[in-house]
This record gives sequence, structure tokens and C-alpha cells, in this order.
Amino acid sequence: MSSSARRSSSPPATTTPRTCPGWPGREAFTGDLTHAADYRSGKEYAGRDVLVVGVGNTGAEIAVDLVENGAGRVRLAVRTVPHIVRRSTAGWAAQYSGIMIRRLPVALVDRISRLMAKASIPDLSAHGLPRPDTGLYTRARQGAIPVQDVGLIDAVRKGRVEIVAAVEGFEDGGEVVLADGSRISPDAVVAATGYVRALEGLVGHLGVLDDEGRPVAHGPRTPKDAPGLFFTGYTTPISGTLRELALDAERIAKAVHRRSR
Repeated sequence: MSSSARRSSSPPATTTPRTCPGWPGREAFTGDLTHAADYRSGKEYAGRDVLVVGVGNTGAEIAVDLVENGAGRVRLAVRTVPHIVRRSTAGWAAQYSGIMIRRLPVALVDRISRLMAKASIPDLSAHGLPRPDTGLYTRARQGAIPVQDVGLIDAVRKGRVEIVAAVEGFEDGGEVVLADGSRISPDAVVAATGYVRALEGLVGHLGVLDDEGRPVAHGPRTPKDAPGLFFTGYTTPISGTLRELALDAERIAKAVHRRSR
């Protein structure tokens, strides 16, 4: 069956430019285009040719879910090669390691994680995923946390998930143009390209955001220009966002109590 015949007859799913990159030609794409926030199940893509854009944890998990639910072909577009870690080893969760090392010097953690990766993660260079040039903790401090493996390694090694270059744009309705000059014609594209904080319209006028729209204070600390205003959840700690959110909630509650006394 041809790619065009497999495509849904319903209008393509779209997302707002706020969350989906404004790729040239995107509006004319004749296949299904959706953001990962709207992805529900790989069952909806059974038998179809799907391109997942972005290799963070969301993109990696969606790619594996598509394979497990019978997608006809799964490709994963990668712009920046990620660090990959085992979700757990002999019952020891990767998050435990993140908690233990979070206060160590960045350079030291980079060296330790490099040795651990060589011992536990196979070299996927031949499949399009070479080992990253920058250290794991260096990258995490920049906001790019490691990808926890939920089957991506095996799927890539077996060719069930194909690694391709980053997306540059769309042309001729159904073609996706990649950074290496190649073109592919998937039935559907899932943009696992992240999210934006979008705090400017809410608190931007208070002077509590930096140049990138991030809160200047976090957790129990409040911005000097807006005492009593607290932010949490706008960081990506190596020790786990949900864990830190829980800890922040208690710290913020105590800070609020102190201010109200």
C-alpha cells in the first residue's frame, strides 16, 4: 500500500507555533502533524510510516511505543545527540545516582558518567547515535537531562527505530527536508520538540524573569521585585523534577508560613 493511501482522510492534527517549531512549509504538509503533548497511543499509528522529531525522553518513549504498537516504520530525527542512561541497573534506579551526584563538581560527574556510559551503553555510532562530545552533567546543567532507556537502545540496534538528521522544513506537501539534504515522506510526524514556559504574559511585567523567560528565583526564594511570589517546576534537575517539586512544595509552604507570622 502506498504512503498516501495509508494517510488519514481526516484533517491533519496541528499545534500552535508556541509548542511546535515553525518549520518552513509546515502548514502545507498533507500528512498528520501533531505535537507530543497530543500523542495518546501508538495504536493510532499501526501500519503507518511515522517520523518522531526530537530525542529527549518524550521522543525516545514515543518512538519505542510506536514500534511496540505496530507502526510500519519509525524514524527518529536527531539534532543533538543525547546522553542515554539505563533506567535501572540491578535494581538501582538511575535517579538514585542523580541524587547522589547532584552536588559534586560538574567536571567530576562528567568524567564518572563517561566511564559508566562506556561500561553500560553500547556504541551506537554505526546507527547514527555517536557518543556525545559534551559531558552528561554539563548538558544537564544546560537543561538537557539524559534520556532514560526504555527500549530505545535495542530498537535502534535492531533497526526498528531509524536515526535520521534533524528536520529543516517541509516541501511539496508531503516531503520532509532533513538537515543532511535528504528527503523523506512519512505518513505522520510527531514533534517531540519540548515546551515553552510562556510566563511572559502572566508575570513578565513584574521583572521576575530572565532574558530567556525563566524565573530569576526558584523554590523558597522570591524575586526581590515581587516578594511573596514563588516559582517551582521551571528547572530540570538531574535528581528528578517530580522529586524536587515535592521538596520545593514543603520549602515554599514553610516560607509562606514564616511570612504570615
